[in-house]
Amino acid sequence: MIDAAQIIESGTNILFVTLDSLRHDVASMALAEGRTPHLAEVLPGGQWERRQTPGTFTLPAHMAFFSGFLPKLPQPAQPTRLWECRPPAFKETPPETFVFDAPNLLNGLATHGYRTACVGGVTYFSAETPLGSVLPAMFHEAHWRPEFGSPEIESTRHQTDQALDIADRYSGLQPLFLFVNVSATHVPHAHYIGNSTDSTASQTAALAYADTHLGRLLDGLSARGQWLVIMCADHGDAYGDDGFHGRGIAHPSVWNVPFAAWIHG
Repeated sequence: MIDAAQIIESGTNILFVTLDSLRHDVASMALAEGRTPHLAEVLPGGQWERRQTPGTFTLPAHMAFFSGFLPKLPQPAQPTRLWECRPPAFKETPPETFVFDAPNLLNGLATHGYRTACVGGVTYFSAETPLGSVLPAMFHEAHWRPEFGSPEIESTRHQTDQALDIADRYSGLQPLFLFVNVSATHVPHAHYIGNSTDSTASQTAALAYADTHLGRLLDGLSARGQWLVIMCADHGDAYGDDGFHGRGIAHPSVWNVPFAAWIHG
């Protein structure tokens, strides 16, 4: 069990990574085939948990995450929540859950001295439109450039460079909540296999590419102290499964996502 309340009270840094649109079956198969060796070294028990997302596309999933609702296990018994908005008086909260007296996690962490920083990926983090400004506006600072987006074949390299730069700026100064939305696993990713059609095969190749830079990110951060790491997908994607395509739909390919949380460094 991770005691998030103690971790946050002690000012431990937090890294939260969402692998955008990554299906649980793709993540698990890539791991079993040795396509993600850097993640294999750090995932608890060497595997992903299968969980179910609270939202079937980027915006509602992340709004839920930042409100305290991370993906849940597909079973009645659930682990203690890492964080939660202050509940009504009649509800009891386990002491290991970090309770924030604020409308969202970012504001709650700020009251505990954290600097919150976002490295965006997909366009919901681009601030190019009013709707695309909602999520980045929740952070003290938010970074997005076109090279962070999924059409860029080296997007995770650029995002990792930005994340490590942020970590350098705040190392030793104040605790950091560093959020990275990895876009490589979001469509389009067919370019990772030289194809024109997105598929589970091209998403696997995208994840294999991202794995190298996620390893570099985790290694770089561990040199800057101890971190609570949460890594998951926000939702999956259908590629013709039962005739379905895309996201925002109630289908197992969309709601089953990989999840992991651990202490790193």
